[in-house]
Amino acid sequence: MSPAAAERNVGMAHVYLRAGRDGPVRGGNPWIFSQAVGRVEPAGIEAGTQVEVRDAGGDLLGVGYYNPNTTIAVRMLAWGAPAADLIARRLAMALELRRALVRDDTDSYRIVNGEGDGLPGVVADRYRDVVVVQLLTAGADRMREAVTASLGELLSPRAIIERSRGAVRKQEGLDDREGILAGETIQETIATENGIKFVVDFAHGQKTGAFLDQRENRARARELARGARMLDAYCYGGGFALAALAGGASRAVAIDTSARALDWARRNLEFNGHPRDGAEFVHADAAEYMAKTDRRFDLVVLDPPPLARSRGDAERAGRLYAELNALALKVLAPGGRLMTFSCSAHVRGEDFIRAVRIGQARAGRTMRLLAHLGAGPDHPVLLGHVEGEYLTGLLLADLN
Repeated sequence: MSPAAAERNVGMAHVYLRAGRDGPVRGGNPWIFSQAVGRVEPAGIEAGTQVEVRDAGGDLLGVGYYNPNTTIAVRMLAWGAPAADLIARRLAMALELRRALVRDDTDSYRIVNGEGDGLPGVVADRYRDVVVVQLLTAGADRMREAVTASLGELLSPRAIIERSRGAVRKQEGLDDREGILAGETIQETIATENGIKFVVDFAHGQKTGAFLDQRENRARARELARGARMLDAYCYGGGFALAALAGGASRAVAIDTSARALDWARRNLEFNGHPRDGAEFVHADAAEYMAKTDRRFDLVVLDPPPLARSRGDAERAGRLYAELNALALKVLAPGGRLMTFSCSAHVRGEDFIRAVRIGQARAGRTMRLLAHLGAGPDHPVLLGHVEGEYLTGLLLADLN
């Protein structure tokens, strides 16, 4: 037996992997699936319990937390022996990274991106002087007090709000949980992204209140928009439309099925000093609008909600992405540009590109690929964790 195998932490439970199943974790993937687990000592430990992870021979691989009831049985917190103040150190490193990456005219960004910052299941977004936290797994749920304390020390925010809800928590055996973790009760704030103001509604907004992962893509849309007729399909709060107007778009049309979202978009328009008729807001299904309209746009942004919630939805979602992109190309003016996205983790990379190619063929267009797009650098992903890359985007230009 090796020295590492002998140096067991008697105060911590142990997960031993099956022979030959340690390759992914050694390669930096933080997810260990239940099929790879050989045995757990002691048996019957509670979901979210921190464990030492060892290979079949007993050598230490690292530390994670365990859930006996989920397909992802272990989520790694550290490779090798972790520091005693792991959570505080991880949060400090995460904030230091953002301070180096985020522009001075932006006060809203992701502070913690789960596995990408070494804290699986923990998401924290900053909106000016408010921090919104999501604790999505049983292991993350047990970190609530430590995460709240460390964020308070690092940022001294006006409020720390929890909005932990969704399918992952249900899979982890957790109920939704929302409320004030620290500071004052606050319903909304006005945040700034790339110099553009926007309303954040902490009671009703999606995710933590807004979609921060598109910040750099909105900045790119702004650069492309001068003089353009612009369509923001599935606009939510109108972020891409606002960016286009800031970049000198001649007209912006923003579409969403949510009346509440369109109200936010109108407020955002006013906060940024644009006249009420500076943009056209359409309460409709974007696909139906694109199918029926005779209008043409020089810049189209297609950013639908997730179309594949599970792996079983992927094939159907691929067909829907093809249909949506065919419609987007139908309304794209000759020589125009399309920014198209999938935020479905189960339709990403080449699968999404294939769907867009099918849409191109159906629309009878020939498009040039200008850039691959994704989430900004405040949404880091571990190099060994391709599953963490959920946002796939393409910037295309018509060859005409």
